[in-house]
This record gives sequence, C-alpha cells and structure tokens, in this order.
Amino acid sequence: MIRLSPRQRLLLDDTLLISIMAVLAACGLIYEYLLSHYAARVLGSMETVIYAMIGIMIVSMGLGAFAAKHIKDPFKGFAWLEVNVALLGCSATIILASLTGFTLALPSIIANTFSIPQDMLPLGGLYQQLVSVTEVLPYCFGFVLGFLIGMEIPLIARIREHVYGKHLANNVGTIYGADYIGAGVGAAVWVLIMLKLEINQAAAITASLNLIAGGCFLWRHFKHIKQGTLLIICHLVLLVMIVMVYSLGGRWSEKMQDLLYLDKVVYQQQTRFQNLVFTQRDMSGEMGSIYSFYINGRLQFSSLDEQIYHQMLVHPAMAISARQEKVLVIGGGDGLALREVLQWPVEQVTLIDLDDELVALFKQPERFLPPHLADKMSSLTQGSFSDPRVELFHNDAFVQIEQLLAQGQLYDSVIIDLPDPSHPDLNKLYSKHFYAKVRQLLAADGALVVQSTSPFHAKHAFISIGKTVAAAGFQHTQQYHQNVPSFGEWGWTIATKMGASPEQRINTMMAPWPMEFSWLNEAVLKAAFVFPHRFYDSAPDVEVNELGSHTLYHYHHNAWQSEMGVFIEPETRP
Repeated sequence: MIRLSPRQRLLLDDTLLISIMAVLAACGLIYEYLLSHYAARVLGSMETVIYAMIGIMIVSMGLGAFAAKHIKDPFKGFAWLEVNVALLGCSATIILASLTGFTLALPSIIANTFSIPQDMLPLGGLYQQLVSVTEVLPYCFGFVLGFLIGMEIPLIARIREHVYGKHLANNVGTIYGADYIGAGVGAAVWVLIMLKLEINQAAAITASLNLIAGGCFLWRHFKHIKQGTLLIICHLVLLVMIVMVYSLGGRWSEKMQDLLYLDKVVYQQQTRFQNLVFTQRDMSGEMGSIYSFYINGRLQFSSLDEQIYHQMLVHPAMAISARQEKVLVIGGGDGLALREVLQWPVEQVTLIDLDDELVALFKQPERFLPPHLADKMSSLTQGSFSDPRVELFHNDAFVQIEQLLAQGQLYDSVIIDLPDPSHPDLNKLYSKHFYAKVRQLLAADGALVVQSTSPFHAKHAFISIGKTVAAAGFQHTQQYHQNVPSFGEWGWTIATKMGASPEQRINTMMAPWPMEFSWLNEAVLKAAFVFPHRFYDSAPDVEVNELGSHTLYHYHHNAWQSEMGVFIEPETRP
C-alpha cells in the first residue's frame, strides 16, 4: 500500500475538488442546453425561447452564488446540493412532458367523464390559465436548476480553503479556470454526443456525472459531513432512478409527446441539427392512414396533400425554363421536390441539404423507420435519391453555393425548398446576398423558385421574400399562391434573369407539358398569380432582408409565434 505524505494527500484532495468542479461545470452547461432544447421543442422552435431559457438560468446562477453564503456547513451543503441537482436534472424533462401532456388531455378527459360533445370542450377560462402556467413551467425548472448550480462555485471555494486551512490568494482564479474548461468540454460533449441521444437519456447521463462527482466528494470528505449515511442511501436511490430514466424515459416521453401533436407519434429522431417527428392519423374507408412529417415542431408535409405543395413548387419554374437539363435543388431533404424534378427530362440534379441524417432517413427508410412508415415514405419519394442523375451535397447551402460558383457551375433551374426562416441560421438563406449568389448560378434563360411561407398567416414575411429576390438583381420577380389544406394558404416566389416575366411565359406556353399532374394544370397555375384586392398595398413598408439584419426572421416570428405544430393553443385546435 502506497503511503502518502500530508502534502501529497493535500494535493490529491485539491486535485479531486478541481476535477469535480470541472465535471460540474460541464454538467451545468449541458443542463442549460437540455432545458433550452426541450423548451424550444414544446413551445415552438423559436430562437427567443432558447435565448430566454439560457438567460434565465444564467441570472438564477448569479442569485444562487449570492445565496450560497447562507449555507453554514459547506461540506454538508455541497453534498446535498449535488443530490438535488442530479435529481432535478434527471427528472425535469419527464415531469415537464407529463404535465404538458396532462394539460392537453384534460379537456377530453372532462368531456368523456361528463359526456360533453367534442365540439363543446372546456377550452377557455380556467383551462386557458392552466395552459399558460404549463408554458411557463420550463422556465421555472430552468430557474431552480440554475439557482442550485450557481451555489457550486462558492461552496467549492470555501471547501478548498478549509482543506488548506488558510486563505488562498488564487482560489477564485483556479476554480473559475476549472469551471470554464469544464464548460468548454460540456459544450463539445453536447454537440458530439448528447445531440444524438434521446433527450431523457442525455439528461440521465448528465445526472449520473453529477452523482459520481457527489459520490467522490462524499467518499473523500465523509468525516466532515453530517447525515453521511442518509446521503449514501439517497445516492443509491437516485442511481436506481437514473437507470430507470435512461431505460424507460424515452418511452414515457414518447407517449406524452403523442399529446403534443394532433396525431399519434410513430417515429422521432434527434439529428445533430433538428428534431424529426412522424405522426400517423388513421382514417376510415379507402383513405387509410395519413402521415405527417415535422421538423422542430413545424409541419413539413402531410401525405394527404404534399403533392399540391411540391407540384406548385417545382413545375412552374421547370416549365418556364428554356431547358431542363441541369437543375439545382437547395433544401428538400425529404426527396419529394426531387421526385417532381425527375419527371422532367433532366440530365443532372444537384441537391444541397445540411442534414445528412435527414436525407438518409428518406433515402433508405427501411433502415430507420417502422415497416409501415418506411413503405409509405418509399411510395412518396419513389426512390428519388437512388436515381443516378442525382448528386448530393451535405453542407451549409451558404458555403456550398460559393464552391459551386468557384467550379463555374450553371443551372437551368434553381429550386429553393428550405424550411421557413424561423431560426437566424435559416434567415441568411433568405437574404439578398444569398439570392444574388444563386442568381450567378442560374442560366440567363432559366428560372428560380423559392418557397415563401404563407401569404395569409405571414403576409409581411411573404412580401419580404419577394422584394428580397427582386433586390438581388432578377429582372422579373413574381409571387403566386395556392391552398394546401395541411398548411392553409401557401405561397412561392418565382423569378427570371431576363426576357419575359414568369407569368408571361406561362400564358404564352404553346407546347403541352411532358406529363400530367394529379393536381396542377395550366388553369390552376394561371389563377395562382391572382391575389386579393389591395394585397400588396403594404409592400412599400416591408423591408428587404439584408444579410445579418434578421428582418425576415422577425417578420416570420411575429406572424407565426402562435401557429406551432406542437403545443397548439386550444382555440386553434381543429
């Protein structure tokens, strides 16, 4: 047995304390990201939700640091603190999912209990207040957890001075150094590991690190801690709970998540970039089941009517382009726009989508999805990703466009099928700078089309996209719209570099289209360019979306903040 000198034992104790601080800093940062991520998923994928959660936790950590001075015994206080942080960090998402699910199910429970017709559900008054409380709960959990985490550094500082038996001149600097390094490691762990895990598994793993750190502290300083035996029992009970959350939490949350969507959730996956959810609605008769696909709580398509959206997106631009040999698709990782492009006599299609996991899901659905869902997605995509004419790039479109320009690429049609600009990172892909770069990739007699959100629900965002495309140097920019039942009224922006305008080209097309469509025909397309009386009267006041301005993001956020795919307000439920 190795005998350590007093100085060596002192260094060992101090190294353990500094290591514990670094681990706790990593856990604290991961908890911030976990709760922010969960709040954004439930309340809507809005950047304001994420920033608000992180801000609240940082402020509460400061308050916790002030409150730590009231803990008389730092050894006992720190040991109990870690038990509570691990308990709250492990259970927060499950508790929130359960409360949110119960709140949304409550009107139906009351209606079934008292035989109230479904069109008379109790959705106002007290229930509406309960919904509002449920929406605030993630922030409350974030505040409490941040408050507890904020106590860690002051307590560790006091414990270090107790261990050394004197005031340490560099105590604060040493502890903050460990804290910053640990937080950096935590950020790397979040990006590389935690984002790929189910959220409850990530919470359980993080809580286990808290538990291990607390256990090491308890073992090393047991003689200084009153109620040490009770703490050991609590650690063991908490360990069992963490194992249960890791094993069963995902299943439980999935059942609760069913209540966050209008239909049954049949598959969900967290990629490095976004949360993917498929839902299923069973219909009677010949309709079978309807499948919907959501990204970060926002509906991307429904199998019921996706053909309307994708035909309106793709075929007008393809029809008015002088050639259809070489096409660029930006976004469209589900392969449905690609399916429509491949109906034309194209020679090469280049598709850019950042999320390789999303593309893999639709390229080989049999590898990832339940059999019935995989069969449905295969029938929708029609193997579009397996076509030898398709070239895939998994990269930020903002970066990939520059690479294509450097290669001297030129395309007959460009189709931009990106999610709505609900995130600042997406906002740059709707900027004048980006469209100007795309314009350089477009052949002189080609056409560009951009999905442009709803002209009804987000009118200023829709108009801003049109004005931004025009400001990027296109000679003719026009907009058109169509009702897509799952989305409501939806719109697109189409542009040409020179020659006749898109609408003039459509009106003068002589040759019939090379195929028939299930929805689109020439009459429907011509009518799509007609807007209600005085629709564009507010256009002079709508701003162009410059790079870095976030103009469009704010237009979109203000219009859609209550129009989420998850946690739908009672009055907007069908």
